[in-house]
Amino acid sequence: MPDSPAVLVDGLVMRYGAKVAVAGLSLTVERHTITAVLGPNGAGKTTTLETCEGYRTPQQGSVRVLGLDPISDRKALLPRIGVMLQSGGAWSGVRAVEMLHHVARLHAHPLDPDVLVDRLGLGDCGRTPYRRLSGGQQQRLGLAMALVGRPELVFVDEPTAGLDPAVRRTVWELLEELRADGVTVVLTTHYMEEAERLADRVHIVDKGALVASGSPLELTRGGARATIRLVVTEPFPPTAPESLRVALGDGTEVTQLDAVSLLVTGPADASTLARVSRWCEDNSVLPESLTLGQRNLEDVFLELTGGSSPTVEGIVE
Repeated sequence: MPDSPAVLVDGLVMRYGAKVAVAGLSLTVERHTITAVLGPNGAGKTTTLETCEGYRTPQQGSVRVLGLDPISDRKALLPRIGVMLQSGGAWSGVRAVEMLHHVARLHAHPLDPDVLVDRLGLGDCGRTPYRRLSGGQQQRLGLAMALVGRPELVFVDEPTAGLDPAVRRTVWELLEELRADGVTVVLTTHYMEEAERLADRVHIVDKGALVASGSPLELTRGGARATIRLVVTEPFPPTAPESLRVALGDGTEVTQLDAVSLLVTGPADASTLARVSRWCEDNSVLPESLTLGQRNLEDVFLELTGGSSPTVEGIVE
């Protein structure tokens, strides 16, 4: 079914004992896109994607991947997808390049493993046992293993964690090339810059439910309103957000991002800036920075998830 979404999750419910990890979640991943799934620790993100990958059986609701059921159609689906795990995926004593060549031999029409070795900078560690690779080297090998089988759809979990900036950009370029070649990429990351740069669409998940979906531009645009980010040297008192909101008047929202940061959303003009500065003076608050601009994806994420920082999740949420 080439016209169907690459991934369709409908009313998914997953529980661990009394804990509800995924609470009726529905989301769609269109083909030939990079779609980022973001969420704080415990949001249900990892459980959802492991269900899409066929590692878990839905307790309620349904999941379809490339039009197939990841459990009952697993034999037909596996050759068509690639999965980059957050960690692991290789035997501890195997050499990096040997592992990649082994995975390539499991596929009917694999990519040339040596091309991936060169592209991802694995040549220097190719004969090093997996257990002795650095975290960044293990990440690069995991990505190569996910891509070597020429998948139609690839799930990549924190693909640039532990990588230096130069290698991170190489990975970004590789993922963009995959999309240009018609491969669908489902990306999980805790780097908001990465999601904002790469993703055609972003799904933000919190407490097992979908709280927002859209392109990065749609999520950050916020209509005609702009933002002022106030960062101070000492933690705000608990009453600071409401006190500042009252000082600024109607039409302005104030969100506490963390202990020392507030985000003002509204008409960001010279008058508003002056009132923020005056509030700081009246309340003996020493600003470290006062920045005027549009919201970025991190601002949106923190607003929607109650200030929870995006982090790498474990298997059981």
